[in-house]
Amino acid sequence: MNCQTHLHRDQDPRLTARRWFLKDCSVGLGAMALADLLGTSGSAAPAVADPLAPKRPHHAPRATRVIYLFMAGAPSHLELLDYKPQLAKFDGTLPPAELLEGYRAAFINPSSKLLGPKFKFAKHGECGAEISELLPHLAEVVDDVAIVKSMATDAFNHAPAQIMMNTGSQQFGRPSFGSWLTYGLGSESHDLPAFVVFSSGKKGPSGGNSNWGNGFLPTVHAGVQFRGAGDPVLYLSNPRGVDANVQRDSLDSINKLNRLRLDAVGDPEIATRINSFEMAYRMQTSAPELMDLAQEPKHILDLYGAEPGKPSFANNCLIARRLVERGVRFVTLFHEAWDQHGNLKADLKKNCQDTDQACAALVKDLRQRGLLNDTLVIWGGEFGRTPMVQGGGDDGRDHHPNGFSMWFAGGGIKPGVTVGETDEFGFNATTDRVHVHDLHATLLHLLGFDHTKLTHKFQGRQFRLTDVHGEVVRKLLT
Repeated sequence: MNCQTHLHRDQDPRLTARRWFLKDCSVGLGAMALADLLGTSGSAAPAVADPLAPKRPHHAPRATRVIYLFMAGAPSHLELLDYKPQLAKFDGTLPPAELLEGYRAAFINPSSKLLGPKFKFAKHGECGAEISELLPHLAEVVDDVAIVKSMATDAFNHAPAQIMMNTGSQQFGRPSFGSWLTYGLGSESHDLPAFVVFSSGKKGPSGGNSNWGNGFLPTVHAGVQFRGAGDPVLYLSNPRGVDANVQRDSLDSINKLNRLRLDAVGDPEIATRINSFEMAYRMQTSAPELMDLAQEPKHILDLYGAEPGKPSFANNCLIARRLVERGVRFVTLFHEAWDQHGNLKADLKKNCQDTDQACAALVKDLRQRGLLNDTLVIWGGEFGRTPMVQGGGDDGRDHHPNGFSMWFAGGGIKPGVTVGETDEFGFNATTDRVHVHDLHATLLHLLGFDHTKLTHKFQGRQFRLTDVHGEVVRKLLT
């Protein structure tokens, strides 16, 4: 039973009616007791009251799951994906005055001198895309990816820009992209969360948990952060003195009380709580197996550069593939390391060494397993970097929202294309500008949704991921 018929029309008054919730969503006391019996009897039958049961989107989707490789801190498009020979030619000179009209930078004087690209570029693949020497592995799969050079956003500081890229708003409290997707599609995994998050690099993302929060959607749609070592989720293992029988008896008693309350008031958050307790119980078996990369053959570990038991971005990429194989709907890998206000050359080189091989390996691995066709892979940060130098030397760039680059693969993305351009200095998106709202509209379209109709009523109005904006970028679609 699809409990979210409101995905396709305005809010129905029945949504707030207790009898409708208990009847149509099958979460009455008897039904949930039956679900518990089925779940503990060894039967493979899904829980009757699963709020994450698979749902139908608005139209046939090209993608059914997402892996988001979020390069937090904002990688420099000018050193990686957007080659600007004119920027090299005018290195050390002041930018044209007309270019800076109305421009606001985060930390530098906008009239700082131009800084030429620090690394060489070359054309690769049949598509002839120009790729930096820092990304030799991406160059090997460039015919499988689409590059957008004309991204733009509204924010020029990390936290609001990251939150906007993930939620469509600079404000805290909005649902994340992954939450909207599980709200609309549910999950195909019974034993793992629908939305999983990993973090690597120097620190966690500046926007914190808001990057994967559920906002005003039911809590069941929030992302669940996994760790790269030890228990995947804190407190997943039983403490000393608690065996499986004690745990099951305790959980049954708690669930019984929760179901009595659910039957009385019909609050969906109670159903979320029951689902969370049962999911955690099942994860005690499924999660350790998922994280055991020693099960992977050596050639796959070598492909990613992964080392079992040693936390890394490479390990996270391989685990992401294992997650989507097991029906997880959305996986985000944050790698917060790209904020190069200084030490640009050395840090970019290290960041690419840490990530390039694994990102390309993920594309290769998904393709050879037949998963790339319906898995959408996204690579990018929250904004780009300035064409002007930051600091007294020639080795740093400031935040820049007016033009930057991302790449995409699989899930209905047209391979081997480059969409959009920036001007000769990489300053402004000049052709086929793709705002964050346009990006979200396009990704939701690939996942089967009209972005104007995937809505949730909150505080008296219908909200959506794209706010009141967004156009599908047709040039990105197969």
